[in-house]
Parts: sequence; C-alpha cells; structure tokens
Amino acid sequence: MSTTEEKILKKEEAILSEEKAILKEVKSERKFLMIAYGVLLTIIAAVSIVVYFKYSSQRIQIDKSAVSAPLIQLGAAVPGTLQEIFVHEGDTVPANAVVARVDNQTIKTKVAGLIVATQNDIGKRFNPGESIVTMIEPDQLRVIGKIEEDKGLQDVRVGQAVTFTVDAFGAKTFSGTVDEISPTSNESGIVFNISDKREVKEFDVKVRFSTSDYPELKNGMSAKMTILK
Repeated sequence: MSTTEEKILKKEEAILSEEKAILKEVKSERKFLMIAYGVLLTIIAAVSIVVYFKYSSQRIQIDKSAVSAPLIQLGAAVPGTLQEIFVHEGDTVPANAVVARVDNQTIKTKVAGLIVATQNDIGKRFNPGESIVTMIEPDQLRVIGKIEEDKGLQDVRVGQAVTFTVDAFGAKTFSGTVDEISPTSNESGIVFNISDKREVKEFDVKVRFSTSDYPELKNGMSAKMTILK
C-alpha cells in the first residue's frame, strides 16, 4: 500500500470516527430531550389535575336542570260543556282576558301571561278542577336543577352566582343567581328502609335570571347549571 493510500485511509477512518462521535452526541441529546419532554408532560399533567380539582372544588355541577315556570290552570267553576276557545298556544294575554266559554261561563285570566296549552275539544263536558287553558307568567321562569343530597347540597346558598347552558343553544352561557333551595326532597312523605343501602334524595335548586336579557329561553327547555361557591 502506497503512502498516499495510507493517508487517504487514515483520513477516512478519522472522518468515520468523527461521524460516530457526532452520532453518539446526537443520540445523547435526543435522549435528553425525550426525558425532558417526558418530565414536562408529567408536570403539565400534574398542574392540570391540580387546576381541575381546584376548579371542581369551587363549583357545583347540576346536570339535571330545566327552564320552568309554575303552570296556571284555568277551568270552569261549575260543570259545563266547552263552547268556545279564544286563545292559542303561544299567545300572550293580559290580565282579565276571556280565554274560553263553558256554557254561559266565561273563563278569564287573573294575571297577564303566556298560553302554553289549550283543550280544543269543543262540545266536551268539563268538571271543576279540569284544565281548559294552561298558562305561565314569563317573569316566573327559573332554571330548576335537581341535586342529590350528597353531591354538594350543603354548599348551596341563596344568592350564589350561577352559570348555565341550555341544550337548545349549545355552548352559549347564561347567568343567574340561586333564588330558592327546596326545604324538602322531591318525594313527599318519609320512608324508612332497614337496608344498609339508603336511598339518595334529590332537592330542587331554583335559579333566577333576567327574562328580559334572555327572551329566547322557553318553558321546558333542558339545561345544565354550575353554581359558584
């Protein structure tokens, strides 16, 4: 082998050795970056968990909620046959408006409100207590949520701020305040159970909101609410 060939071979070996060193350094750096990236992900996950639990601890979520107002049932004072209906579902009526006639009786509203249902069975006989026209007062609309007694009921207070969403409007957020907390569970009467597994009771939480700010909210719409502690 000539001197020139030996020099070329040595240079190639040197270059190869240098490439191996560079490759080893790159692998080392890559390993370090992977470890650093893993540590960073772990820190982010830990922070996220802390933030989530802190967020959750300051809020009470009630998924079983709906926009609702007390129903006002209008009917005859004495038995009779329905002769005429003067309103339709969706009508807005003033106080003392005639909404139906049963024989010679006129059925009137006592307050202004919104008609939500009517009985159109002309010729049908109605007894006292049977509803012919049903209405609500829009100003009495509330978001009513049902919360289980062991899911934060003890932390709910009148006046607490509330945000809520309505299924019909997707992720749009509405605001209100806790107006009333039911003093008793939704079941009437008390049942004693000897079983170790006690039945969990539900209580109503009513949230007031501005009906003038949110005229799009209708009676019966499904909702979800978040109470801020």
